[in-house]
Amino acid sequence: MIHDLPHATKKQLLRRLKIIEGQVRGLQQMIEQDTYCIDVITQSSAVKQALSRIEDVLMENHLATCVVHQMHSGKEDKAKDEILKVYRLKRK
Repeated sequence: MIHDLPHATKKQLLRRLKIIEGQVRGLQQMIEQDTYCIDVITQSSAVKQALSRIEDVLMENHLATCVVHQMHSGKEDKAKDEILKVYRLKRK
């Protein structure tokens, strides 16, 4: 759960999301201003990479907290299913 995130990590993720929000607004402006396609693609790629880093931090925390708890409390199938679900999402 998100509330299991250390305060400093949560604060860092929120800061990153605000930066991403600004980047997305920048993308909108680039489209409105008919910016060169490669520049828009470059900026879009940066947004995707930033979101991917956030997912990585969240997944690492989930594995270290929720999954460990599930395994210790006899919910191995639930833990396995969640890991596979995220794995499949990341492969798309």
